[in-house]
Parts: sequence; C-alpha cells; structure tokens
Amino acid sequence: MKNPNRLLGETLQQPLLKSTLTLIARFLLALIFILAGWGKISAYAATEGYMHAMGVPSDLLPLVILLELGGGLSLLLGFQTRFVSALLAVFCVLTGFIFHSGSDQINQMMMLKNISMAGGFIALMLLGAGRFSIDRS
Repeated sequence: MKNPNRLLGETLQQPLLKSTLTLIARFLLALIFILAGWGKISAYAATEGYMHAMGVPSDLLPLVILLELGGGLSLLLGFQTRFVSALLAVFCVLTGFIFHSGSDQINQMMMLKNISMAGGFIALMLLGAGRFSIDRS
C-alpha cells in the first residue's frame, strides 16, 4: 500500500490539477481583501474613525485600500503574485497585532485568522501563481 501523503503529492503534480488548485487558492485568499478594500471605500469616513480610535493615522487609509483592493485583484489575476503575497503576509500580521490584540475570544480568533492567512500567503509566495495567471509561474 502506498503512503497516502506520497500518493496525494504525486496526484497534485498533474499540471492541470495543480494549476486549477493554485487558481482556487489565489481566489480564496484574494476574496476577503477585495471585499474589505471595497468596503473601506464604501464606508470611508467610518473606517477613518475606526483607524483613529485604534491609534492608526487615518492618512494611511488610501494605502490600505490600495493594498487590500489592488493586492486582492492582483492575486486574483495572478500578477506579481509572490511580491503581493509577501506584502499581504506582513499586512496580515501587522493588522492582527494592531486591531486584534485584545484578550477576549473574538480578538484571539481574529488574530489567529490573520496569522493563518499570512501562512497561506507564505505558501503562495513559495508556490507562485500557477499556469492560469498573468505571471504564469
């Protein structure tokens, strides 16, 4: 009997399957940032107020929107995937510590979500965008 880990690894090396799953991974990681960036545009003043209340200069909001919306779209299209993944990994960790450092259960779960997403971005940074992308890597 074959080792299931090895069998799965061999199966995932099939080019079409690997490319399709990489596209799905990019979509799943990008979705939250596209929606969050758009939400910040839609509720700009409220987001400025929240950032200010958390001690973050609201002058950074345009950069945050650019990173979330632009980075999310870039990931979705597979453009500059490794670089954008690195930026979003750092962003996830930083925003986790800034906005979710409270000791209550919700903040702890949100912090873990951010750290987990950073792990996904590190994996995507290593994997590349795949065949179905602008990068084609």
